[in-house]
Amino acid sequence: MSVPKESSEFELKIDHDNPVPLHVQAEQLLRRMIELPEYQKGNYLPKETDLARKLGINRNTLRSALSKLVYEGLLIRKKGVGTKVAENIVTTRLSNWHSFTHEMNQKGITLIDYNLECQWVKSGSEISEFFEISEETEILMLARLRGDEDGAFVYFESYFHPRIGLTGEEDFTKPLYDILENEYSIVPSISKEYINASSSSAITASRLNINTGDPLLTRKRLVSDPGNRPIEYNIGYYRADKFTYSIEIQR
Repeated sequence: MSVPKESSEFELKIDHDNPVPLHVQAEQLLRRMIELPEYQKGNYLPKETDLARKLGINRNTLRSALSKLVYEGLLIRKKGVGTKVAENIVTTRLSNWHSFTHEMNQKGITLIDYNLECQWVKSGSEISEFFEISEETEILMLARLRGDEDGAFVYFESYFHPRIGLTGEEDFTKPLYDILENEYSIVPSISKEYINASSSSAITASRLNINTGDPLLTRKRLVSDPGNRPIEYNIGYYRADKFTYSIEIQR
């Protein structure tokens, strides 16, 4: 199945000679389809019967693909009305990771830093264990409240190993990993991710303009260099109504 890079060239077509299962092909096509401007603006997808007929597959196969996207929170299905793209959802993949700025830029989203501040803090037990340093060691913490033109949707705290030599005077409006590579010859190479659902505390709710107790997606990222030496301990709190993580695994 050929899926063009440019949406303007996108063709909704199943390759029946391709060994990839039909429901997988349909899912891949739907993922591209819902990125098209007309569906991002709130238009409903074609009726299941029409879409299945166009793809040359049965409705059960199509429903299997649609249900996957509904489960992921990418689509909303309304009985008797139709299926449409969930509004204001940002998706990121874990198969290839970059700085958050690069991830969003690739999706055409211009990030806005609503607040950015640095301070020196004591390492604490969990971070010290990852960095293999004393809990009394002072380390640089970078806090960033980030989002798009509609408002903030994520709050990050990044803690850096003192070995790097960051001063806190860096221009952190630039992509973080570009700073580490270009200014300090530190190459982020390995990322371990821990993702869980949580409830918003009062302070986080205030930052993200949501109610205390509202659901959050919490992601902890432990970043190391090619020699597996720790670089960054990062914790992010995402608005659950604005963000979803997509995990792609290849066998």
